[in-house]
Amino acid sequence: MTRTTLTDPANATGQTAEQLAQIKGAFGMVPNMFKAVATSPAALTSMWGAFGALGAGRLGAKLGEQIAVAIADRNNCSYCLAAHTGLGRKAGATAQEMAEAQAGRSADPKTAAALSFAIKIVDTRGHVSPADVVELRNVGFDDEEIVEIVAHIALNLFTNYLNVALDVPVDFPGVKLTRAAA
Repeated sequence: MTRTTLTDPANATGQTAEQLAQIKGAFGMVPNMFKAVATSPAALTSMWGAFGALGAGRLGAKLGEQIAVAIADRNNCSYCLAAHTGLGRKAGATAQEMAEAQAGRSADPKTAAALSFAIKIVDTRGHVSPADVVELRNVGFDDEEIVEIVAHIALNLFTNYLNVALDVPVDFPGVKLTRAAA
């Protein structure tokens, strides 16, 4: 059972109502995660803005979703795993690519490096080595893209923590977690 109020979009007002309407337009519904975060207009503005900004970034939606599922599985976040697996499929990833990303793997060397880096950031709380960054550069990521990877990680940590801590009910088709949180 959720540990916070889920905002009913029909009762929202002002900027919160406007943002929830945008979210409904993007998803065809207002996912429970957004209903939970909407109890704080500042948090909703921050999260929705970050999704929009990163969605328009250079990494592309597919890689962003692959990073999201790797982090969700690492953090034992069933909500984000379910949501981002579906979003990854809509972004053009195969079911196999999303399952591999969930485990932090990819047949594509560039994607594999990004996923490995994302997991290392989570596991070390950001304390990566210079060699870890050089590895990203060696597969073709530039500084802008590396910073964008870190931004994706930060956004997903927020959503993972929100959904796990507040026990937000999953309203996407479920996906089985494959590993316990580190």
